[in-house]
Amino acid sequence: MSKSILLRPLISEKTENLNEKHNQFTFVVNKSANKIEIKKAVEQMYNVEVTAVNTLVMPAKAKSRMSRRGMINGRVSSFKKAIITLAEGENIDFYGDV
Repeated sequence: MSKSILLRPLISEKTENLNEKHNQFTFVVNKSANKIEIKKAVEQMYNVEVTAVNTLVMPAKAKSRMSRRGMINGRVSSFKKAIITLAEGENIDFYGDV
């Protein structure tokens, strides 16, 4: 159940700041998943208590880059992002013992 809902954690500079300041973690989730399903999946997978779930759909974007053969045009598909707020004292360690 949780494998099809949570696709991967989203790790960037902005999400690391959310982790440190507000105890929030960001995941790329299935587009058809709702907040209740996302909350249950995170609690089951990481054994933490979730206090809030915020979701947003990132729109598709057109991208282009230069190569030896000229401009290559493409697009990045849209995806759904979930920002999870954990209870006080809870933490998710994505890096393990690295």
